[in-house]
Amino acid sequence: MDLLLDTHAFIWWNAQDPRLAAVAANAISDPGNRIVVSAASVWEIAIKRKTGKLAFQHDVLSAIATDGFETIDITPQHADAAGLLPLHHADPFDRLLVAQARIDHFVLVTQDRQLLPYGVPLIGVT
Repeated sequence: MDLLLDTHAFIWWNAQDPRLAAVAANAISDPGNRIVVSAASVWEIAIKRKTGKLAFQHDVLSAIATDGFETIDITPQHADAAGLLPLHHADPFDRLLVAQARIDHFVLVTQDRQLLPYGVPLIGVT
């Protein structure tokens, strides 16, 4: 399975945070799955660090590499699709992840129930 991590899923994975749902942690740790982190999540983490809203203890790019994850860039197609999504969710980073999941056929690893109306496959929402 190709999995795209929501920003909180990536952060929680690296912090070994128990808030990460067991089904999500199991999917991330499954060596048969491809795990991808979006450039949008790297950007979101950088912004939240700068504003003091997040104390992520690792260099983001090093953490992605150490975890053995891949990255996905933001393309104009992703940006256009995200901008056209209905506003079920106000966070532009999350809408961008939905667009990437939809266009590139990822299962989105998230615990954000507000993403359910977008109809992309999700792991971790209870």
